[in-house]
This record gives sequence, structure tokens and C-alpha cells, in this order.
Amino acid sequence: MSIQSINHALNKLTSLHESLLTLSKEKTEIVKEGSVAKLQSLLIKEQKFVQAIEQAEWKRQQAVHAWAIQHHTDPDTVTITYILKNETDKTSGKELEQWSTRLTSTLAQLKQQEHLNRELVKQSLQFVELSLDMLNPTIQGMNYGDKRSSAVPVRSVFDSKA
Repeated sequence: MSIQSINHALNKLTSLHESLLTLSKEKTEIVKEGSVAKLQSLLIKEQKFVQAIEQAEWKRQQAVHAWAIQHHTDPDTVTITYILKNETDKTSGKELEQWSTRLTSTLAQLKQQEHLNRELVKQSLQFVELSLDMLNPTIQGMNYGDKRSSAVPVRSVFDSKA
């Protein structure tokens, strides 16, 4: 296997992650709208992308493993940096570096976007809990019964001993 197969795998991973980033930005807008039906539909799409990413990652690992075997290196210790240092085809090496950098950047953006989504969902849940608490009063807050029975007897200002 050549470095071209690793480049191809990184290209596929990058495009899938970029599509997932676009979905994540859509998810932000849907959470802001509060549309549960749209959110469920989007989560199904997102799950399909995650499965495709897992398959692409498996292919990338296989390509790196094959490259390591071809170059008589332990496949478990191979990194992008190691490949770049030991690759003789500098054009493919430069392409590998570009795809690696682009994938890393996309992953950082995706992580930031998902953090934002997590916070928005957390705030939405807090709002729902607050609304439910306001609709369901506690037993102590109910206005039924005689309030004086549990309180200290109230004395009037004019109640005095003669």
C-alpha cells in the first residue's frame, strides 16, 4: 500500500467530518427553535454519518497498517509525523500533511460546535424543569386549609388587659 491510500482515506474522513459539522450547525438552529421532530430526524442523519466515519476510519487504519508493514515498521507506533519523515515521495507527503491539517481543523470545529449544542440542550432541559416545577406546586405551597392552625396565634394591638 502506498501513501496514496492513506491520503484517500484522510480525504474521505475529512469530507465526512465536514458534512457532520454542517449537520451540527443545523442542530444548533433546530435546538434554538425547539423543534423536537426536526431534531429527531437530524439525529438519524447524524447517526448515519457516524457509521460512515467509523468505516472510513477502519479503512484508514488498514492503509496505515499496510504502509507500516511495507516499510518494516511496527504498525502500532506509526503516526502521521513518522510517515512524513520516512516517506520518499515528497508530493504525496505534502498532500498527506494538508489532509491531516484539514482534518484536525475540522475536528476542532466540530468539537466546539458540539459543545455549544450540549450547552443549549442543557439550558433547554433546565427551562423545562423550571416550567414543570412552576406547574406542579409543592405540598407546602398549596393554599388549602387553615393557615392559622400551624402558626403562632396573632394578637391584636387593641387586645390588652385591663
